[in-house]
This record gives sequence, C-alpha cells and structure tokens, in this order.
Amino acid sequence: MKILLPLFAAGLLSFQAMAGDWQINQDHSRVSFISIKKNDIAEIHHFKHVAGSLTQAGAFALTIDLNSVDTGIQIRDERMQTILFEVAQFPQLKVDAVINPKLLMGMKVGDTLTTQINATVEMHGKKQKKNIDVLVAKLSDNKMVVSSFAPMIVQADEFNFVTGVEKLREIAGLPSISLAVPVSFVLTLAQ
Repeated sequence: MKILLPLFAAGLLSFQAMAGDWQINQDHSRVSFISIKKNDIAEIHHFKHVAGSLTQAGAFALTIDLNSVDTGIQIRDERMQTILFEVAQFPQLKVDAVINPKLLMGMKVGDTLTTQINATVEMHGKKQKKNIDVLVAKLSDNKMVVSSFAPMIVQADEFNFVTGVEKLREIAGLPSISLAVPVSFVLTLAQ
C-alpha cells in the first residue's frame, strides 16, 4: 500500500498536468507577414501582441491585436492601422480551429508532428476558411511550439483590403503593392 499511494499520487498529478489548457506565451511567439512593393521589394512585418489558448478538447483560439502591427516604420504602422486594418472598427484578427486532441495526447517530449488544420480566420468583418499546414514540437511536459510548416497566403480581396492597399500605394507613391501576402507564425504554448 505504501508503494501504491505515491504511484497513484504521481499518476493523478500527471493527469492533472495534462488536463489543463495551453496558453500562448506572447514573449516567445510571433505572427509575421511579408509585403511586396514595386514588384520585387519584400519587407517582413509582425504583430507585437498575440494571445490564445488550446483546450484539452482541441479547441484552438488565437487573437491578434491589429494595433500592434510593427513594420519598423511608425508612420507606416499608423497608416496600416487606420487605412488598411481600420482598427477603430475592426481591432482584432481571430483564428479558431479544432485540433484532434488524440494527436497531441500521444506526443512524448521531443516528438514532432506535421498536420493540417482547418481554421476560420475572422478579420475586417469577414470570415474565411483556411487550411493551415503546421509543425508541432513537444519541448517538455508543459511546453510545445506550433509553427507554420508552409506560409499561408492571404489574398487582399478575401478580407476587403483591396481599397485599403490601393490607398496605401497612392499615399506612398508606389507603382504597386502585392495583393497576396504570405503569413507565417511560431506560437509557444505552455500549461
């Protein structure tokens, strides 16, 4: 009985550790996108504020504060916030998905897996379904990283951004800004 009690307690603690939701660690996570202007000048940008969670049932939710766009140039950040994203009316980008919980429960520390998730992306008053290829790496019993295995391409017309892109192009005096935007991410989650 003396041996069984510690084993039972350890098993219970292990189960409780697995039963908690995973939270995105903002300091170790990044959502990036690439803009292309003048046909072949690419610039990498990101968002400074991301939040989200993954439940044990597999419900994934990600929220990005569009006011936190960081292009490295303050006036460009402000223009993207007001002209493109229209943050006064649409302050957030949201992603919701359901991930098969059996995939994650079977992972041991050091394991990686690739899978495709079906997600709903909500931004600028529009919702779009996206298939996203991801790589999951389990770093410890209470830490994992989920990253894009391939960039996701967002088309400006999917979210009513064409007019905003055209206004930004005119203000900047550019001959072109691409309407196709590659997006990638690295999300660190901890329990």
